[in-house]
Amino acid sequence: MDLKQFYFLFVIILIFLPGCLKEQKEYIEEKQIIEEKPMEVVDMAKALFIVAPNNFKDEEYFTPKEVLEENSIKVVTCSLKPEAVSINGKKVKADVLLDKATSDYDAIVFIGGAGASIYFDNTKAHNLAKEFYKKGKIVAAICIAPVTLANAGVLEGKRATVWNGDYVSKLEDKGATYTGEDVTVDGNIITANGPGAAEEFGNAIVEKLQ
Repeated sequence: MDLKQFYFLFVIILIFLPGCLKEQKEYIEEKQIIEEKPMEVVDMAKALFIVAPNNFKDEEYFTPKEVLEENSIKVVTCSLKPEAVSINGKKVKADVLLDKATSDYDAIVFIGGAGASIYFDNTKAHNLAKEFYKKGKIVAAICIAPVTLANAGVLEGKRATVWNGDYVSKLEDKGATYTGEDVTVDGNIITANGPGAAEEFGNAIVEKLQ
């Protein structure tokens, strides 16, 4: 390379070097901003599912649970014993025992089935339902489980549905208006009448939580 070519190359470098350095500086600064920016943490909604220790209805637990989880809602299972057994013999582990349960969730859901009658007169179950209701959180029940809500006093003056037969009068005796619908939503209270309504029940809970 002769002197003339060297000077030419030197001039070219002087012309383009500041621009390159500026672009590199801007890239580094932008990268630092991205790396230093804290990640946004989004709290996942949580629902407390109350199941009987024995003879809870399979569809009324597993179907709404699946619907909620598909919509990024965490389901926490609660029962009187560490393990609950469904009508069809399926076993599920309780994440929390009833006597340790709190209202630190976004929704409480009472699952039906013949075994759900164990909560009809359970003081802890009643207190939880009332706490969720007073805090403006979602209170839900399916099949015969709305009777627990009625006995807790949260269905008075509310529209609700329930499994048919004598359970209808148990709601009406506590001041509820029986609708006969598959799923009834009255404010933050959601009730459903049985396993055939399990998916719709789950979707109604999701809609309220979202």
